[in-house]
Amino acid sequence: MIKALFAASDADWRTYKAALNAAFQKAELEVDLSRSHAPEEVGYIVYAPSGPLQDFSPFTNCKAVLSLWAGVEQIVGNKTLAQPLARMVDPSMAQGMMEYVVAQVLRHHLGMDRYLREQDGVWRHGEMPPVAQDSPITMLGLGELGRAAGLALASLGFPVRGWSRTKREVAGIDCYHGDDGLTAALSGTRGIVLLLPATAETENILDAETLALPDKGAFIVNPGRGTLIDDQALLAAIESGQIGGATLDVFRTEPLPKDHPYWSNPKVTVTPHIAAFTRPSSACDVIAANIRRSEAGEPLLYLVDRNRGY
Repeated sequence: MIKALFAASDADWRTYKAALNAAFQKAELEVDLSRSHAPEEVGYIVYAPSGPLQDFSPFTNCKAVLSLWAGVEQIVGNKTLAQPLARMVDPSMAQGMMEYVVAQVLRHHLGMDRYLREQDGVWRHGEMPPVAQDSPITMLGLGELGRAAGLALASLGFPVRGWSRTKREVAGIDCYHGDDGLTAALSGTRGIVLLLPATAETENILDAETLALPDKGAFIVNPGRGTLIDDQALLAAIESGQIGGATLDVFRTEPLPKDHPYWSNPKVTVTPHIAAFTRPSSACDVIAANIRRSEAGEPLLYLVDRNRGY
């Protein structure tokens, strides 16, 4: 019998217990899932930072830590973590993120906020709306979520540029990488979508210098990580008109403090970290698949590279 420790919050346990057991049964795995196994008996840890577990050193026979979250920045630097770590890549999460990104890009691209503000009985007809092929969009991040969102935008006719720290190739997306590639990807773009992981190398990737590269009036959509943007630089760029608007779903401090200037800025839309959720029905299949693969001697899916941080 495989012993799996569930190391997350009480709320997560209520959400995931039945779904995980169902996924194990479907995968024909005999798993004893509990919150209280003796450390030396644990073969796998199903983990989320919402729980109290911080010291992984007692789990000497643990074969892998399987994260319920896509982001691993809160665990990857843990000095006690000697076990392999797999992040969550949930197909439903990719779908949700794609829908959020497409909706927000189209909203900014078509200037819908202006019409929503001006419901005053005045018929303002005559301004020709833009079309997708004239509006290049830059995706910062070409992981699972970035590729899904970028390809969806490309299918609508947007010229999509994609940037990643290291070289990647995605059919249908013009791919760039490295420092020089970042400048090329951002220069003259009409919209920027951020779906990068939070690492030392990506912190403040949008700052005063890089925010000056897009076309004047370009827009920002950030459903990735709050640390990717220099907040003061973005507010200054909006004030100057260099950036025409922003939709932000993630922040350095969450919940976003009530006195934060983003709340009162008419060109900033705050959404409360809703762009993509891990859905138990599909996420638990990923956990079960990784346990099955590990038991069969196969490589783990979505294994985290500790040096890269994701």
